[in-house]
Amino acid sequence: MLLKHAARLAMLLALVSIFSACAGQPALVQSQPASNSEPAAALLVYSGRNENLVGPLIEQFKAETGIDVQVRYGDTAEMAATILEEGKNSPADVYFGQDAGALGALANAGRLERLPDALLQAVDARFRDDEGRWVGASGRARVLVHNTDRVQPEDLPQDIWGLTEPQWQGMVGWAPSNGSFQAFVSALRVLEGDEAARRWLEAMIANEVKVYAGNSAIVEAVANGEITAGLVNHYYLYQHLAQKDANAPLANYYFPGSGAGALINVAGVGILDTSQNKAAAGRLIAFLLSQEAQQYFAAETHEYPLAGQNVELTPGLLPLSQIATPAIDLGNLDDLQGTLELLQAVGALN
Repeated sequence: MLLKHAARLAMLLALVSIFSACAGQPALVQSQPASNSEPAAALLVYSGRNENLVGPLIEQFKAETGIDVQVRYGDTAEMAATILEEGKNSPADVYFGQDAGALGALANAGRLERLPDALLQAVDARFRDDEGRWVGASGRARVLVHNTDRVQPEDLPQDIWGLTEPQWQGMVGWAPSNGSFQAFVSALRVLEGDEAARRWLEAMIANEVKVYAGNSAIVEAVANGEITAGLVNHYYLYQHLAQKDANAPLANYYFPGSGAGALINVAGVGILDTSQNKAAAGRLIAFLLSQEAQQYFAAETHEYPLAGQNVELTPGLLPLSQIATPAIDLGNLDDLQGTLELLQAVGALN
């Protein structure tokens, strides 16, 4: 199903300042109760983020502002494809995507407005669109989760290419049908080119990489010693420790270079060009970048906060300032179709 939605978005892509800066305005538009003399604006959000995570924040925003917010939930690629299909008739005001590639796809199709500087400047330039059309709300680092009973950090490779060496034969897991892995491969293509990406994928397959359905399954396999290490998003380790085994012999390893293995992807948000409620949409984005919302993301999913000050991180989480992320515009991860074709061509996807 994920592959179907992703391909649908990619095929559609082949066819195809909100606010004035007021003197004395604060850095972010603060959430304020709606005036009793004015009706609250209705706001429609298309969300690729799960309702269990986003729902409580939306309810809090509604309670604080009096703005009526309706949310349509679905797969990130499916929601973006729907917006492209709807064209200028889309009723959506805000797109909340799980992946920067989908945000980039909408931006490159001309469907996202440029956000106010006040919102953009709340987030490090690494984690927002170069042209200001979307901004990251939380971050997810690619890591190598490993079994600490079987390998120590000093024995782990310096980059993803090291995993193709003979000593890692049959000891590494990946999830090629997973969207986060596909975004990582897209980053590899952007950074090193399609041929290099093909060589790495083929070398991993030749080295008997183990295939899993998703990140959770990889972490489980590493924990029980089925494999020694696996390519995942950083927070799956913390989910496993919290929900299954607090004493599991697991740790995350951050590749020290600035290659694709050090990718930090984002869940982010943008305002649709056809929105009739841009002011309310901007207030929602400001709320998602607020201290309370950022702390919520950090606590609930162990993601990286991208705004706010002194947001408390999950214990043991490597600070963003210590991660040398790849020098790419995350919106350029939008060529999902090319990545899917490459994965299918090398036999990683059947």
